[in-house]
Parts: sequence; structure tokens; C-alpha cells
Amino acid sequence: MHIEVADRLKQTQEYYFSTKLREIDAMNKAGAEVINLGIGSPDLPPHPSVIEVLQEEASKGTVHGYQNYKGAPALREAMADWYARYYNVTLDPQTEILPLIGSKEGIVHICMTYLQEGDQVLIPNPGYPAYSSAVKVAGATPLSYELKADKKWQPDFDELEKLDLSAVKMMWVNYPHMPTGALATTALFEQLIAFAKKHQILICHDNPYSFILNDQPQSILAVAGAKDVAIELNSLSKSSNMAGWRIGMLVGDKTRINDILRFKSNMDSGMFLPMQLAASKALQLDQSWYRELNEVYARRREKVYAIMDQLQCAYDKAQVGLFVWAKIPTTYQDAYALSDEILYNAKVFITPGGIFGDAGNQYIRISLCAKEEVLDKALARIVNAQEH
Repeated sequence: MHIEVADRLKQTQEYYFSTKLREIDAMNKAGAEVINLGIGSPDLPPHPSVIEVLQEEASKGTVHGYQNYKGAPALREAMADWYARYYNVTLDPQTEILPLIGSKEGIVHICMTYLQEGDQVLIPNPGYPAYSSAVKVAGATPLSYELKADKKWQPDFDELEKLDLSAVKMMWVNYPHMPTGALATTALFEQLIAFAKKHQILICHDNPYSFILNDQPQSILAVAGAKDVAIELNSLSKSSNMAGWRIGMLVGDKTRINDILRFKSNMDSGMFLPMQLAASKALQLDQSWYRELNEVYARRREKVYAIMDQLQCAYDKAQVGLFVWAKIPTTYQDAYALSDEILYNAKVFITPGGIFGDAGNQYIRISLCAKEEVLDKALARIVNAQEH
């Protein structure tokens, strides 16, 4: 018996990395031993004190039941303190913070809460594919806005103003930007808030990379009046090496937190309490944690620069975040061609920029989530493949 999938899924394809990882797995089973430099999944552990709290709390017999949909007070308070210390943003932990099972679920929750058929959403190109997928699943229509290197990968507001924005309800932005590593400026955030107020658009800022190789974390909510028209997602996945823990947060005006909670509370329950308490510990770490983490990533980034140089790719050393984004040589039709050549000849996987939108077709991205010796081995394989 064939059961037809819902219309909402007919426009949504399986995530690129999901299908590519299956191909790489098949190659590995055949003995290839592919070096995967694609996905930004931190390979380093959380701080030892975070693991210690998890172990201690999980051993208690009273912590294994369902948890509050809004998360433990201790976690929300730690999130509020973290925002105050590092972003200079004041949040009410009782009403303006919603812990999430990873910020990725927040993308879907936001779209399902506010969007319906007939709505349009501004989506960055290049940008995280999950934005467009979530918009489509919610029944709305993505409206791409192109980001360009000569504009420092920031929105071109003159071009945006030329669009018919009458059906646009929401705009996704993401700084530090993934995949390009571009930083925002206070002026950009101010422009976004003014643009949103002018056109009655909700700005959704996705902010998981602000601590990686970046000394000045920024939040769009630090801009005056931002809470009127903006909400922000954040995560412990990258900044605390807790990707598999699935701990994120949504912050913003209490009305919007309550709106989204109406949807979320029908989808899941609160996280395992010991994980929430361990996450609270992670949020209380001082700047030495981020400094030591970034020292590791800085050394790895130098190794990635060497790989990019070998591939004759051009890159901006001002970029931040967990990846290096680079323009490919003109000898390749697109980044898919380069990526496949390196995968099949050198057994190294590098992400083609086209998966983030057609504005990324001439770019590749390499993750910093690999040890220095692995990056050295990848470079040696590429050199050997090119020589033969």
C-alpha cells in the first residue's frame, strides 16, 4: 500500500549532508577512509565541569521525569546572565527566554507559529538551507535575497526596497554569517530594525557562531527598539562544544515567546533536567573558556588556509566562525565539480557552496572541526592527487 506524503513535503528535499554522508559511508565501507571536512560538528568536548554536573545530577533519583515546557528556572537565569555579560542585552528570564532542544528546532517552531499559505519570507542566499525548508514546511513561500562579497555579505537594502514586500511577513538573517563567516556591524543591525519597522516584518536572527574566532559577540537585541520587531536564536552547540546535547534558546519579547510556546508545547516537553543544569554551568564559564577554544581553532584555520592555497582558492582572513569560505578557481564549472574531484581522487570531502544557494556556486567551505593532524593528512592527500 502506497501512502502519499503531505503536500508540505513535496517541495522539501532531504538535507544535502544526509544524502552525501550516505555516499561517504558507502565509500568508507569499500575501504576509502574519507576525511570529512564538511560538517561543523565540534570534535572537542565541553568543559570538564559541565560533564561533572551532568554526571552528578543524573545520578539523583528525582530528576528523570517530565520537565517544564519553558525549561528549568536555573537554565533561563543562566541564559539571561550570559546575554547580559557577553551581549549587553537585558532579558527577563521568566518571560523573554525559551530554552530549545537545539536552535534548529526553533527555526521550525517560529515558522509554524507565524506562517501560512500566502505569506512570504526573505531568505539569505547563500544561507543555511534549514530556513527555506522550514518556510516551505509551514506552507509559506521563500523569497531569496542575494548576498555578495563586494557588499561584505550584507543585505543590499536598496535592492530589497525594489521588491514587492506586501506579502513578506518575516526575514531570516544570520551573523556571524554561515557559510561566509561575515560579521555584522551595529549599523547593519540598526538598518535591519529600521527596515523591519518600516515594512512590518519580523526579523529572525540566528546567532550560533558569535563566539567562534570572534572577540566581540553581538546580538541584534542590543539595538534600541529591536525587541519590537526582532527575535534571536542562540545555541550551545558551537560555543560550548555541545552540539549533540541539543540545547539552544529563543530570546525576545514576551508576547512572541508566548506565541511560539503555544506551538512548541504541543510538539515536545522540557529537556532532561541534568542536561539543563549542566548547560547552566557551561553558560557560567568565563572568557578563558572561549579564549582557549579559539586558540585551537586559530591553529586549525592556518591549516585550512594551506588547503585552500593548494586548491588555488581565494579567501578573506577577516571571516570568523567555524568554517573557512573561499572562492574557487575559474578552471572549475562550479564548486560541486571541485568538491567531487577532491572526494573521488583524494578521498577528502569539502562542502560545495551551492548547497547554500546559487550565490554560493563558485565557493567552497571547509570546517574547522578536525584535528591539526587530520588537516595535515587531508592536505597531503590533495597534493598527492594533484601530482598524479
